[in-house]
Amino acid sequence: MHSGLEDPTLERHFKGHRDTVTSIDFNANMKQLATGSMDSCVMIWNLKPQMRAYRFVGHKDAVLSVQFSPSGHLVASASRDKTVRLWVPSVKGESTVLKAHTGTIRSVQFSSDGQSLVTASDDKTIKVWTVHRQKFLFSLSQHINWVRCAKFSPDGRLIVSASDDKTIKIWDKATRECIHSFYEHGGFVNYVDFHPNGTCIAAAGTDNTVKLWDIRMNKLLQHYRVHSAVVNCLSFHPNGNYLITASNDSTLKILDLLEGKLLYTLHGHQGPATCVVFSSAGDFFASGGSDEQVMVWKTNFDAEDYGEMLKNQSRPMTVNCMLKNSDGPSRLLENTSKSHVVELLETNFSDTGSTNLNQQKSHSSNILASDAKPVLPLDQFHLQEGNIIPSTLANTLEHIVGQLDVLTQTVTILEQRLTLTEDKLRECLDNQQKS
Repeated sequence: MHSGLEDPTLERHFKGHRDTVTSIDFNANMKQLATGSMDSCVMIWNLKPQMRAYRFVGHKDAVLSVQFSPSGHLVASASRDKTVRLWVPSVKGESTVLKAHTGTIRSVQFSSDGQSLVTASDDKTIKVWTVHRQKFLFSLSQHINWVRCAKFSPDGRLIVSASDDKTIKIWDKATRECIHSFYEHGGFVNYVDFHPNGTCIAAAGTDNTVKLWDIRMNKLLQHYRVHSAVVNCLSFHPNGNYLITASNDSTLKILDLLEGKLLYTLHGHQGPATCVVFSSAGDFFASGGSDEQVMVWKTNFDAEDYGEMLKNQSRPMTVNCMLKNSDGPSRLLENTSKSHVVELLETNFSDTGSTNLNQQKSHSSNILASDAKPVLPLDQFHLQEGNIIPSTLANTLEHIVGQLDVLTQTVTILEQRLTLTEDKLRECLDNQQKS
């Protein structure tokens, strides 16, 4: 492998929360990390070694979402106590309380200009607030069940929301109208966010999947089945080429959106991984879990040399992080081990015709390691004049793709049968032990 490329590594971990860590965010200046928890506290962790953390007490129930303002001078937190608080992330921990929701507030986010806040609540509404005047502005209220997440688009003109009514809605902030609804049939959506270029959204589902939707054509772009349990959170890398996810299966997974494949599976949390976020530069990411741990990871992979990495890495990597000196709040990880794995996953090929030849070739050689719909961005796959594929070759390729679909379905069926056999064997062993 190229000498400049390394796997993600666990750099630091923090322990101070007394219950599940629910949300996490970096300050843009990379000096602080904010977390929220079921213990009703907001904590500000100083990333400089030996600096003390701040514990902010004020919410009367679980804190479900936190975020730094773009300037880093404020932290917003949303709670089950039906309030939003704006904190000054200093030793004093001063805060202002915002009230308008009548139910649990599950998410809060600043607009990219730092002037507005958007919140999502169990009262079935999305609310927009002004930060400067610290006042409620207006509600968006077409959902018919709890709203779990709401996010501004990068340009601030749109809002995306995900609800337990099994819809994802796109709203026009200026007109306050819903301009499109995506209907989710597999399960609920726990988390949704915009791609950095604003043309698509990613959704983390209770059906163990991650889906990417194009909001210009309102079509499903990619569909990943890489987790074995509920997906709780996701975060786009700032360059838009990667997506990281956190799941109840205790893992974080890094997906390559250009190649449509799984890059890394990261093991570190004991129990569900509940939240994850990239830093604003993308060189670090942080995660939190039900184990009350906060982990800071170094990304390490270099986008410029990514093509070289693909040549040397035909399978996704599993990185097992063995925590040492776990009592220390800011010690470095001493040992990180890695091993190659092959994961039996279902692969979906889309009918993109001759515009996606390289993509189909890449997928066909990596059928056990990925599961994706057509990759981002769609503009890359428009045929240029003169690049016409002969119909015979196109037919042959279509036939190959069809055969690969059959093979994929066969592998999936075998995997399901193997799982059933393992379950029956485990049941028999349990019965023998009891007797």
